[in-house]
Amino acid sequence: MQTSHTTSSTAATASLGRRIVAASWKPALFAVLMWLSAAAGAIPIPGTPVPITLQTFVVMLAGLMLPWRQAGSAVAAYLAAGAVGLPVFAGGASTMALVGPSAGFLFGFLPGVIVIALLRGKANTSSASAAALTAGRYLLTALVGGVVVVYALGFVIQSALTGVPIAAVALASMGFVAGDAIKAVVASLAAAGLSKLGR
Repeated sequence: MQTSHTTSSTAATASLGRRIVAASWKPALFAVLMWLSAAAGAIPIPGTPVPITLQTFVVMLAGLMLPWRQAGSAVAAYLAAGAVGLPVFAGGASTMALVGPSAGFLFGFLPGVIVIALLRGKANTSSASAAALTAGRYLLTALVGGVVVVYALGFVIQSALTGVPIAAVALASMGFVAGDAIKAVVASLAAAGLSKLGR
């Protein structure tokens, strides 16, 4: 009887371990992808201290492909890594980036990815028209969460930290907005295509 209890306890522990690994590898992967997208190189934009990176693209993909808790965990892990001093932000920055001009954009990734994941709905790729509707819905949610939410926080915090009016910050950031709109198109098409492969 003791052996049976021990065996079932061991099986339950192993099952719990498998569930934890299954639930955490995707957030860990997207956290690493966010770091790689920042480390791959940053393109400066004249008139703004915030460089262009592929981070918003990864945020959009995470929101479109993961449940909201996993998507939020991926971004939270990435921000936590920078907060403790790891050089995971653009240009190899770490903690100080969270109090600099790009802080609002970095913090905006968390609510942005959660909004995307909550709004995206279920993928339907059963036909070409259903797949197109899914991609269109994904595009809309990527724009709302990955552009509107992220930029709202980014503009407000950058304006507060630099003393530059929000309108001027927004005007200087139009190059980012255009680039992120393109990223949203690519992310929505990629996520819709990947969801079709996963069927």
